[in-house]
Amino acid sequence: MADETKRAAIVGVVTASDRASIGVYEDESGPAIVAYLTKLLTTPFTTVRRIIPDGFESVRDCLINLADKEHCDLILTTGGTGPSPRDLTPEATEAAAPRVLPGFGELMRQESLKQVPTAILSRQIAAHRGPCLIINLPGKPASIEVCLNAVFPAVPYCLDLIGAAYIETDPQVLKAFRPKK
Repeated sequence: MADETKRAAIVGVVTASDRASIGVYEDESGPAIVAYLTKLLTTPFTTVRRIIPDGFESVRDCLINLADKEHCDLILTTGGTGPSPRDLTPEATEAAAPRVLPGFGELMRQESLKQVPTAILSRQIAAHRGPCLIINLPGKPASIEVCLNAVFPAVPYCLDLIGAAYIETDPQVLKAFRPKK
């Protein structure tokens, strides 16, 4: 388990969107992720933001860079998880981080289906690259919160298990699970 006195966590926030990456519209999803983390986490963390075009290479290369060079402990992606031809975030994630954790995607879809029937079209996954956990989220801010509320109780312990920085949540906002010592 990670030492609680170690360094602050580094969280990558990646928006995969052709239109947002060229300024056709303002990215709302990336800031929604940062706001969620700011409300949720009680331990120090820094964010590294990226807005990149959709597509396999752009996402894969960004994830590898954030994990290996920026030393992110957690990367949250938004966008690129639907069925359209340019939505390749799950494939790029698996190429960058081949240890897939299927329960994350299963639970996110299950919770999202309670909100909208089109959640069945979502293909988000989670995987890790060494000590970096990568979670794909949908592109809509409201869906991001639904998905993070579903899976985040397991995130701190997962980070412990893979050797990432220690994070703690505010139990008044969302209680994380860690086995008793």
